[in-house]
Amino acid sequence: MTLRTAIGTMSGTSLDGVDVALIRSDGAWRIETGPARTCPYTAGQRAAIRAGLGLESGSEAAVAAVTEAHKAALREFLAAENLRPGEIDWIGFHGQTIFHDPDNGKTVQIGDAGALAQAAGVPTVSDFRSADVRRGGQGAPLAPLYHAALSAELEKPLAILNLGGVANVTWIGAGARGGGVDDTPLLAFDTGPASALLDDWMLRRTGAAFDRDGEMAARGTVEWGRVAAWLAHPFFRTEPPKSLDRNAFDAAVDDLGTNDGAATLAAFTVQSVARAREWMPKPPRRWLVTGGGRRNGFLMDSLLDALDAPVDPVEAAGWDGDALEAQAFAWLALRVVDGLPTSLPSTTGVCEPTTGGAICRPG
Repeated sequence: MTLRTAIGTMSGTSLDGVDVALIRSDGAWRIETGPARTCPYTAGQRAAIRAGLGLESGSEAAVAAVTEAHKAALREFLAAENLRPGEIDWIGFHGQTIFHDPDNGKTVQIGDAGALAQAAGVPTVSDFRSADVRRGGQGAPLAPLYHAALSAELEKPLAILNLGGVANVTWIGAGARGGGVDDTPLLAFDTGPASALLDDWMLRRTGAAFDRDGEMAARGTVEWGRVAAWLAHPFFRTEPPKSLDRNAFDAAVDDLGTNDGAATLAAFTVQSVARAREWMPKPPRRWLVTGGGRRNGFLMDSLLDALDAPVDPVEAAGWDGDALEAQAFAWLALRVVDGLPTSLPSTTGVCEPTTGGAICRPG
């Protein structure tokens, strides 16, 4: 199939901002990655979005904040790369997840795709998760097929761990059974919290958005009894595929000091990732880590100790961990346009390979 140019936008549960990335691809094995950038949410936008978390329809202020942030991010990206709308075939617009309860048939990503398509002058694919949920899937994670395409030449079994607000993993086995990306042996699921609980803790205690390089967690003492109690949650006994809402766990550490709270929440993330190995058909030979959590040296060192396998940021494979999720939604947009699967029974629990997405055209 012909290579086309697509831009993907992604704003994850960590609420840090909008990632924008350009690729050229056929929506299958051929992928040429291009420029990318991150445009942080303003304090006002982040506050408006936080106020909308957990609302099944989203507040008007939150929808407006997400839409305007994405418009601005696309304008900045096109200007910085000296690109005209006519040079872009498609935009993949994920929106901002504010509510996720797939077991009750609900997942909500806010943002006005029509307004974005009109402002950018480029046809836009959005609403990637709803069709999967309607057909019994978890609606997440959606990047595993892209991970499979990117890792075609890498040694298997391989695990791709995304440490965003929530952590998810893609287990990739050896060899596509047929000719398509969706024939690759895959298993994907959320493993537990990643940065969301820790970031919220740091914001409450220090006003900082996150624990830079895990410095506070590294100075703290883990309350292991608390971690064990959290790991007794039924989610960790549930067979994958499975997914989580950002606020699924009530992991209270308010009675602890700042460092001890950070250490305990970080340990929860690490141990929940380690538990994920129980569901994998074979132990991964290597773990590649993407998402903001890969910048937390304490988390990465703790994962290396817990997983008994090499643990590296995805940059070790030549990928861009800041752009990977945005690239995935650019690639998925091309698959939606072509009617190809964007999720599988082994990645979301959907009843059969499913194509999601809705297309909005300028005007």
